[in-house]
Amino acid sequence: MSYVTYTTQAIVCGTYDRNTTDRSYRLFTRELGMLYASARSVRRESSKQRQALQDFSLIKVSLVKGKAGWKIGSVSEQQNYYHRAVNQAARGSVVKVVRLIRRFITGEEMHPDLFDECTAALDFFVGDCVQRLGYERVLTQRLLAQLGYIKTSDVPEMFIDVSLSQIDSSTICLHKSAIDRSIVQAEVASQL
Repeated sequence: MSYVTYTTQAIVCGTYDRNTTDRSYRLFTRELGMLYASARSVRRESSKQRQALQDFSLIKVSLVKGKAGWKIGSVSEQQNYYHRAVNQAARGSVVKVVRLIRRFITGEEMHPDLFDECTAALDFFVGDCVQRLGYERVLTQRLLAQLGYIKTSDVPEMFIDVSLSQIDSSTICLHKSAIDRSIVQAEVASQL
């Protein structure tokens, strides 16, 4: 019986130690959605996968679905957002975005647009940013709207289909209360 190999981009959203040298990873993949995959002997110092499979990394990974779940084949690291962050506030934003992904994206459902939005947001947040908290709230609202937790009509029109860098921070301040209200309603309704 042959197994199909899937090669895709992924964000490493969490690691879980198993046995002595094995580790499981929570990966948000572009083509397969959120999934858990295991790698054998990756905690050994001689492992070639060890460096690439760090939390907050954007990787290109080959995955094989076996009887017991997903297995990681080859891995190449494209970048680590946490290490690229220019200061402590930027690292905090990277952690918040990954926590947001972990909290609201579940299951092996394909979300290529959402994946692209998350990687673009992570690229934006690793640099210097004025009104960082406001941009984080806008991203949260946009992701919740894409996942169906918020009506798309609740997202201000000037925030749709533009990158975070194109949004003016003063516009975010004007819509702050509406953004916060819709996020709180979505969090309560989702029960996550």
